[in-house]
Amino acid sequence: MSKFHAYLKGKNKHITPSILSADFNHLGKSVEDCISRGMQILHFDVMDGHFVPAISFGPPVLKSLNKTFDCFFDVHLMVTYPQNQVHQFISAGADHITFHVESDCDIPSLIQIIKDEDIGVGLVVKPNTDWKVLIPFLADLDLILIMTVEPGAGGQAMLEDCLRKVVELKEYMQENGLDVPVQIDGGVNVRTMEKAVACGADLFVAGSAVFGDSDGTVAGYDKLDQYLK
Repeated sequence: MSKFHAYLKGKNKHITPSILSADFNHLGKSVEDCISRGMQILHFDVMDGHFVPAISFGPPVLKSLNKTFDCFFDVHLMVTYPQNQVHQFISAGADHITFHVESDCDIPSLIQIIKDEDIGVGLVVKPNTDWKVLIPFLADLDLILIMTVEPGAGGQAMLEDCLRKVVELKEYMQENGLDVPVQIDGGVNVRTMEKAVACGADLFVAGSAVFGDSDGTVAGYDKLDQYLK
């Protein structure tokens, strides 16, 4: 069990802010504000311009934040060849790496490579991918990420039908003696948070709802966190 998984197993539900929506002129201050409200996990949406059209950021951003902030760094690789990037992000300070089942890689091999580094490992499914493709890998995962928007851009509206995947996945794990935390990513905001919590998810990636709130980052974080009390 990775340190990240051990932490999740002993804690309650989490807001995991995504810096994809942050103002990079004030990134450090925004992260500090989230930590001041109790944030323990920061989410990195990494895009390669191939698996998804957009390009985001790479290991140097993670490395710089890792020097300053004491929190878990959760890296979501939206890339075609995750096997080519995992070691760079591990060296930069990643505590957990999630990659897509739709990516071009040997999934069991890459899971083991990440686990051998004592780093948490997770798998992601897009909205149109059946969650059942995860079944062969569940026993080896520290986290499952269910996309509730098409990956590649922040600020999209949640595809609420995807929440049913979380319900079905949780039911399957309970029936089969498995207990892997489930994260959702996409369209998490004050209008959807209640439904997101009700479906049974454990972690909630929020970008624009936190960093783009008109009342500021602290207010954006608190507006979501109130649903976890």
